[in-house]
Amino acid sequence: MNNKPLNSFCGRTRREFLWQAGAGFTGLGMLDMLSRDGFFSSRADAGVVRANPLAPKEPHFPAKAKSVIFLFMYGGPSQVDTFEYKPKLYELDGKTIPVRTFGRGGHRNQGRVVGPKWNFRQYGQSGKHVSDLFPNLAACVDDMAFIHSMTADSPIHGSAMLQMNTGKILSGSPCLGSWVNYGLGSQNENLPGFVVMLDPTGGPISGAKNWSSGYMPATYQGVMLRGGANPVLDLQRPAGMTEGAQRRFLDTLNEFNQTHQRPRADNSNLAARIASYEMAFSMQTSAPEAVDLAQETQETKTLYGLDNPNTEDFARKCLLARRMVERGVRFIQIYSGGNHNDANWDAHGDLVRNHSYHAGRTDKPIAGLLKDLKRRGLLEDTLVVWGGEFGRQPTAEYAAGTGRDHNAYGFTMWLAGGGIKGGTVVGETDELSAAAVTDRFHVKNLHATILQLMGLDPDRLSYFYGGLDQKLVGVEGAEPIQKIMK
Repeated sequence: MNNKPLNSFCGRTRREFLWQAGAGFTGLGMLDMLSRDGFFSSRADAGVVRANPLAPKEPHFPAKAKSVIFLFMYGGPSQVDTFEYKPKLYELDGKTIPVRTFGRGGHRNQGRVVGPKWNFRQYGQSGKHVSDLFPNLAACVDDMAFIHSMTADSPIHGSAMLQMNTGKILSGSPCLGSWVNYGLGSQNENLPGFVVMLDPTGGPISGAKNWSSGYMPATYQGVMLRGGANPVLDLQRPAGMTEGAQRRFLDTLNEFNQTHQRPRADNSNLAARIASYEMAFSMQTSAPEAVDLAQETQETKTLYGLDNPNTEDFARKCLLARRMVERGVRFIQIYSGGNHNDANWDAHGDLVRNHSYHAGRTDKPIAGLLKDLKRRGLLEDTLVVWGGEFGRQPTAEYAAGTGRDHNAYGFTMWLAGGGIKGGTVVGETDELSAAAVTDRFHVKNLHATILQLMGLDPDRLSYFYGGLDQKLVGVEGAEPIQKIMK
């Protein structure tokens, strides 16, 4: 009995046969034409192996930003208690009203309104309303563009986190930082191109999947830095070993590794591990200087909040991010909030205690980062992104208390720097902030915007995997948010 599928040829599907035939010697001429015509949109097109996959690459068009700092507020900040002013919610506080919501508690058609717990004031020439949670960031609103109509596909932390980081709600895809480094390479051979700094209470749900390179080579995955006094462990050489002796040791080790790798050339994890030894050797010279905050003035440290125990940890990470940007690191992601108990922005119970704690730890450091980047002329080509995986509902999750459930129907994010039109606001939710109603934007639109500002066409940047030209924004593509870009 023949069990071959109807679309098979010699035991292979048509797609597999065409791809394998095209990769043979008869397809080399076609492969060259397709590459020159832009069919394969990455510079590592069609599996061509580069000596250094992180070598700098030309963008698709002139970039407005050279680096990205993504400030991830893990857990889902409440938009109506931070940056989206909804005056009607104050008068409805405590009342049960009909409103459609979908969160951790499932679909509901009514709920008890939780009015905003902080006052809002207008700031800057733009007159943007900001809650009293962020007195320091409020002074920066004219450099920021607010998106009040963000939407996502999932109100569950794990899948929503993956979507914000990788564009997909399922694991296995490269994250945003990997796509940026894949498309552009690194500007510094002695430092990682993609750096991740976690909250002291731990990493987010799903852990390393949020900074994984997915189906891309492991070279493009994020490298974790610690936020304490020693961000990189084991940078010092072993006692008694000179630089020359270590170089000879690594050269010998590299010869053995190359021999071991030859029959395993398709193992990207192995290749990345071998490359990591060279990176570590280079970092012994470059990294200590890059992470040495003793070089900073006391005025700069105070600007970020390093002199305050409540802000010191996040301030240190923000200052490290600025130093990484100065040294050509493409993508830095900093997490506020870890994955246990009430250690993140996931305010299901006591909203005031939760948001006061997390805003209090991040407000001054982030404002200091924006001000420091601006005065050094770095904000012009550094894109700063702030937000969580979703927002919160206008109603309480429980019969008592002030906590809010998750809300992926409408939430707020803001961007600043690299090509962003400061002092702008796009989109809005309804009068209760239950769902986006004007200029609705999806996570894919945010990703397309970031790629566009980095000089990458979101519809051309692709990686061939599983028989398809995979894209961060999906095979169907997505439009950048033009209204917030210069």
